Amino acid sequence: MVTIKDISAASGYSQATISRLFKGDESLSITAETKQTIITTALSLGYDRSKIKTTLYKIAIPFFLNRAQVIQDMYFTQVQNALIKFGKLANMEMQFITEKAKLALLPEDISGFIGVGDLSREDLSLLKERGLKGVLLEINPCPKYFDTVKPDTDSMTRDAIDEFIHAGFTKIGFIGGSYHDPQTGREEMDSRERVFRDYLSSKDLLQEDYIFSEGLFSIDEGYQLASDMVSKLKDRLPEACFIASDTLAIGALQAFNELGIKLPAELAIISINDNEIAQFVSPPLTTYRIDVEEMAKTAIELLADQLTYPRKITKTVLLGSELILRKSFVRS
Repeated sequence: MVTIKDISAASGYSQATISRLFKGDESLSITAETKQTIITTALSLGYDRSKIKTTLYKIAIPFFLNRAQVIQDMYFTQVQNALIKFGKLANMEMQFITEKAKLALLPEDISGFIGVGDLSREDLSLLKERGLKGVLLEINPCPKYFDTVKPDTDSMTRDAIDEFIHAGFTKIGFIGGSYHDPQTGREEMDSRERVFRDYLSSKDLLQEDYIFSEGLFSIDEGYQLASDMVSKLKDRLPEACFIASDTLAIGALQAFNELGIKLPAELAIISINDNEIAQFVSPPLTTYRIDVEEMAKTAIELLADQLTYPRKITKTVLLGSELILRKSFVRS
């Protein structure tokens, strides 16, 4: 078992200083560099993190989403809450940043960052110049510099198609949103749509007029896209539809119900996220559960690992999922 005496011998600081630091003594006057050295030494020796009561690291959370995205897409609210929860458990003090101009004004005692949303290469270059360690959630324009944690939505998309085909469906539609490229400011094809197109093409089942995709991943957009699908296709609707997120799916379900489309008898649906509301809509959504808490915890663990054991390579972690079967699609 690693003791404070061991940490003192390895770090060169007195046992009294280390003890006061670990007890969270606010009257202790030491530099941020000294604190960092002691904590890094302790953790690298295997000292029990739970015995350290002081803040281990101050972490910036660039959270670059417009307010409409946060309000409309419940997924990002879940991400924010999970980062706060697991940050506290890891004794990390988190500073959320929602304005890009503040990236250049980060306090000197910030040790690292976890990025969410539209961070450009310029934003990340600024953080790299500061020598900060970092983890990006989902979208990472600089994977050579920073770690990445993301749900494996490509696999979910292919698996959803396989589920539909196994159930006997060959007319498969898609409802999705656009990816906003922070580098160019343009709206581009989201990866779920790209995989959907490629995978169905490989099976000679892709029908272009079954794809409705644009705009935000919002309830309103899902309602509009589903309405457009019924308006344009009329009695030529697909037999099944993969929807890129629960938020879109909730709006789509409302439109389909209003327009008299019987679900799942006339149109089976699978979506992604498993938001809490997914089980209460009509019909309840069959959806891939993205474990947002596991994603946040993994990001914090990766960042803590970098800060304790600096490395020259980066890591990318793909998180799997579980298909939660409800009434919008039932396996035959």
